[in-house]
Amino acid sequence: MDNHRFFSPHEGISLSDLSGLCGAELADPSLSGRMVSGVASLSQAGESEVTFANSGKSVPELKQSRAAAVFVTEKLAASVPAGVAALIVKAPQSAFVRAIGVLVPSSVKPLRLTGETAVSEAAHVDASAKLEDGITIEAFAVIGAGAEIGTGTVISSGAAIGPGTRIGRDCHIGHGATVQHALVGNNVVIHPGARIGQDGFGYIPGQRGLDKIPQIGRVIIQDHVEIGSGTTIDRGALDDTVIGEGTKIDNLVQIAHNVRIGRSCVIVSQVGIAGSATLGDGVMIGGAAGINGHVTIGDGAQIAALSGVAGDVPPGVRWGGQPARPMRGFLLDAAAANARAFGRKPTKKGGEDT
Repeated sequence: MDNHRFFSPHEGISLSDLSGLCGAELADPSLSGRMVSGVASLSQAGESEVTFANSGKSVPELKQSRAAAVFVTEKLAASVPAGVAALIVKAPQSAFVRAIGVLVPSSVKPLRLTGETAVSEAAHVDASAKLEDGITIEAFAVIGAGAEIGTGTVISSGAAIGPGTRIGRDCHIGHGATVQHALVGNNVVIHPGARIGQDGFGYIPGQRGLDKIPQIGRVIIQDHVEIGSGTTIDRGALDDTVIGEGTKIDNLVQIAHNVRIGRSCVIVSQVGIAGSATLGDGVMIGGAAGINGHVTIGDGAQIAALSGVAGDVPPGVRWGGQPARPMRGFLLDAAAANARAFGRKPTKKGGEDT
């Protein structure tokens, strides 16, 4: 793959070393010294690149592969062409992801625009800000009064860190992002253009229309959180908005004031979470779902894409639809509606008579 315009080529690593790093078994030990320097898709991989095949659906492409090596399950190993090294693992895609981290390490961390490795003379850093050693602040970033930033953190060009904001160690704040009224843990990634800590949306009827409710809470972002581009997380009104440790949030997500999100949650693009909603640990929400305010979603629950959650969701369930309900009921209702749309009689199981 010709991606060297954006990602520098790797100097090369032997299949013996790569298989060890990725937990794979090299089917033909005589190929242990073969060098690989890049990654690519199964159909595009060339003689110096490694790829993967995940299921039987990949067999036709796998048999035509020209890759140096391919991660496969033991079942698929027989379909690897002669001359292509088979790296046998239980989970080929997971091993391939680890290989990308080895062969294209710059893809794992957000892009640095200026290449600076210290505090740029073209950045604005308030004299009262507290910076630990080993921080990078690129040109045209702004650091407000009393802000605190930990060792190893990168503040990219055009980012703005508000007064009093604290950012932990080994974080990356993407270019053009704004972070204010926030306490950010360690190893947090905030991608370009995210907006953290602005006013929540709160109004009450007044004598002359709508009176704004002052928003005096904070945003608390725990360790190892990743927040996508264009995502907005409002600060709390009185209480805090909290994002739990290890949670991953996609691009273009809206999280309103006082929302509390647990640990290791996954929230996909275009989700909207209204004020004071609570998500437990391990919750997964599909794209463009809407979560009503003041509802609670239990630990480990999964919400399908495009769903509308109007009330509390128990732990460990899978819900979908508008309004969201248990997945089986939603699918049966959808099948019945589809049958009616085509003028057929739904069966008792929600399907259609044949």
